[in-house]
Amino acid sequence: MWNPSRSFEPKRRLLLLAAAGIALAPSLALAETRPLDAPRAAGSVGERYDGYAVTRPGATPDIAALVERVNVERRALYTERAKAQGVPVEEVGKIYALEIIKSAPKGTWFQAEDGSWTQK
Repeated sequence: MWNPSRSFEPKRRLLLLAAAGIALAPSLALAETRPLDAPRAAGSVGERYDGYAVTRPGATPDIAALVERVNVERRALYTERAKAQGVPVEEVGKIYALEIIKSAPKGTWFQAEDGSWTQK
């Protein structure tokens, strides 16, 4: 038998996840992106559609290590939030990506899912 509350469950979970992501995004923006501000301004680091930072051509090994450290921290946060909300980690990353894009300084590069780059 059709149960209307069941058919809306995934949408409800996604809305709760989005609300949680928006509420928590400022702390992520402060804690996780500020170390990347200078490399992003220099064009050696960009942000991806999935909520992770990525090195761009010309990035030094030190910058690559910084990006890896930030991504480890982000992955831990996304995993924690995904478990709490009962949704895939990828969904959490994409919600945070939207907030990172909003708070990133002008000139930051963003990589879309198709691999194309856009500068803010």
